[in-house]
Amino acid sequence: MSKNLLLVFTRNPALGKVKTRLAKTVGDKTALEVYTFLLERTRDIAAKVTADKAVYYSVKIRENDIWDATIFQKYLQVGEDLGIRMLHAFKNGFETGYEKVLIIGSDLYDLTAETIENAFIALENNEVVIGPAEDGGYYLLGMNSLEEKVFKNKDWGTETVRKDTLEDLKDKKVFLLGELNDVDVFEDIEHHPAFQTFLK
Repeated sequence: MSKNLLLVFTRNPALGKVKTRLAKTVGDKTALEVYTFLLERTRDIAAKVTADKAVYYSVKIRENDIWDATIFQKYLQVGEDLGIRMLHAFKNGFETGYEKVLIIGSDLYDLTAETIENAFIALENNEVVIGPAEDGGYYLLGMNSLEEKVFKNKDWGTETVRKDTLEDLKDKKVFLLGELNDVDVFEDIEHHPAFQTFLK
């Protein structure tokens, strides 16, 4: 067992249930294709990271899917909002004995294994590490002890999430990674070379 745990939060890929803001422009079918592409990309990046890994499903744990059970522990997200679901996953990680726990989502094309490795390294001299997303949220959150308040009283999915999170952590040593863009709306993929095949 490694001392580091990487959590990957995913949505079960289903038509009309993923990337709903993107779907308003490109339709449900293309939105699902884009999300499936992002899931596979996230899996490939996560697989390269030297840490234990756990994938958390939104609806149902799938056995024979893209997440190889010999590489990824599999869990179900529990809780009524994103914050509580993340809190539960972090708590589970720390209670299992991990010293550094880090979470990523599955809608980021530009994330690299190196960025995740650097986040774990940053936790040697910092209490929290955050990967800021361009929309005001974050694409990565890591900590070496449970900071429960960052998961509570947030307006999830809005541009105030990161600001409110940093306010919660003002007495902690926080390391900020480079800003990246996660994929939520059409403008996020419109000019990105990786997505052009989906937009023809």
